[in-house]
Parts: sequence; C-alpha cells; structure tokens
Amino acid sequence: MSERFQKEMMRLTPDNGFDLVSIDYFSDSEGQLYFVEHFEKYQDALNAKKERKNPEDYFILYKGPGGEFLSR
Repeated sequence: MSERFQKEMMRLTPDNGFDLVSIDYFSDSEGQLYFVEHFEKYQDALNAKKERKNPEDYFILYKGPGGEFLSR
C-alpha cells in the first residue's frame, strides 16, 4: 500500500464510529478513496459492505482503542 493511499485512509478515518469508504480506480492516487456512509456500530458497517455489488472495493475505517488507524 502506498504512503499516499495510507494518508488518504487516515484522513477519512472518523474519530468515533465507523466509515465505509470505497476505491475510485479512475481517479489519481490522492483522491482515490471516497466516503460512502458513517455508522455508529461496526456490525452495521460490515453489513452495508457485504450488501455492495463488489464488497472487496470497500473498506471500513475506524480508530482502535489506542487511537491507531484501522481498516477492514
């Protein structure tokens, strides 16, 4: 994963809850990720990801208990 892509993921990670984001393969590397929807519960974000046509093109971004940036 490129450093630019990681910075984009960190920029889109919410302080609370879970954000569903997707990849735009046709944009440049700085704007490749875009926000889809915010969820308060991880299970709701996971269900929304699974319901998408191509779930592998979506990430759930959130902060861990130590403030670390995580994605699934």
